[in-house]
Amino acid sequence: MSADTKELLAVAIFGITYLLISGRELKILPLNRPAAALLGAVMMVGFGILTPQQAYRAVDYDTLVLLLGMMLISAYLYLAGFFDWAADWILRVARTPQSLLLYLIATSGILSALLVNDTVCLMLTPLVVAVMVRGKLPLTPYLLALAMSANLGSVATLVGNPQNMIIGHLSGIPFIRFSLSLLPVAVVGLVIQSAVLSFGFRNVLRDAVIHRPESSSPRLDRRLLVITFGVLALVFTGFLSGLNLSWTALTGGAVLMVLARRDTHEVLKLVDWHLLVFFAALFIVVEGLNRTGLPDQVHGGLRGVFGTTQGVQAWNLAWFSVAGSNIFSNVPFVLVAGKWIGNFAEPELMWKVMALATTFAGNLTILGSVANIIVVESARKHVKVGFWDYAKFGIPVTLLTTVAGVAILLLMH
Repeated sequence: MSADTKELLAVAIFGITYLLISGRELKILPLNRPAAALLGAVMMVGFGILTPQQAYRAVDYDTLVLLLGMMLISAYLYLAGFFDWAADWILRVARTPQSLLLYLIATSGILSALLVNDTVCLMLTPLVVAVMVRGKLPLTPYLLALAMSANLGSVATLVGNPQNMIIGHLSGIPFIRFSLSLLPVAVVGLVIQSAVLSFGFRNVLRDAVIHRPESSSPRLDRRLLVITFGVLALVFTGFLSGLNLSWTALTGGAVLMVLARRDTHEVLKLVDWHLLVFFAALFIVVEGLNRTGLPDQVHGGLRGVFGTTQGVQAWNLAWFSVAGSNIFSNVPFVLVAGKWIGNFAEPELMWKVMALATTFAGNLTILGSVANIIVVESARKHVKVGFWDYAKFGIPVTLLTTVAGVAILLLMH
């Protein structure tokens, strides 16, 4: 097979794969995201674009191990009843629908900085739905608040979302240095989101009335909760100390398995294995595209557009990342565009800009991030959130938070 034929095949496989994982299921290929990525990986090897050995080497096992470790810790929090308790507590202490919205935004943002945002949405959405149904409150503003704040809060740490994990591995930026720069960005982003949603839903929230739950609070397994939070604190101490992120997280998960004395089959069922398969296959598909040299050619053609000074490069990279993340999805965009960062004037700053922009880009539309899809799909039996229902709030939130975030990074750098 000639080099040109291989290149065309790789681009075609890449295109088909991303058409499928973008959420557009085709009638002839009704595959979900993990299955679509797996099909793309198999095609890359089957058509000779990559050898099996090259495919194995393409997988970033550090990212998968980090995801697995954080998912195990989240699973134990779930089994301890923490998420049920937190949702019930928020409903009890909130005096008005407006304050309930703010509490939910703060809770989702904080948890997503500590745990993986997709996992937080997976755990919290059924509880938020239950709380709003029990409280007889409109669902849409709170679902949007959960999804958007999970995206915004996750930018604060290298373990907040999958693209940050990849950026942490590729850039080598220490955990604490990354968070010192991105934590203020996350806080300002959550404030902006609160203002946009509070204003946009002002009439709906003003007319709503909270109906307090009469039943007793959900039961907490206090022993398991204390152990899990203790292990989580030790894991973050390891992160701050500069230990390997992936194996520190997995060590925390393994220690919990020993100390919790719960059926590990029950725990492992709560791990999102579909997401791990999705990312493993995605690494292979992107590597097949990279071997064609096409991403380097694209960067070569656009290099002059980014400018030469760090300020101009930061703004241009931010908007390019927002667009690219919504066209290709944020994780594959980072995998492809991450190769270019070394050519910028201030690589570390640009890694942080890319983390900010690819994360905040998830709020642009309902298909912008997996977290959004999890929230909307989990609540579909109770309310249907349409594309424009989300976008009319997602667009201003994305634009305002990205502008504020890049300005903060440039001022702090």
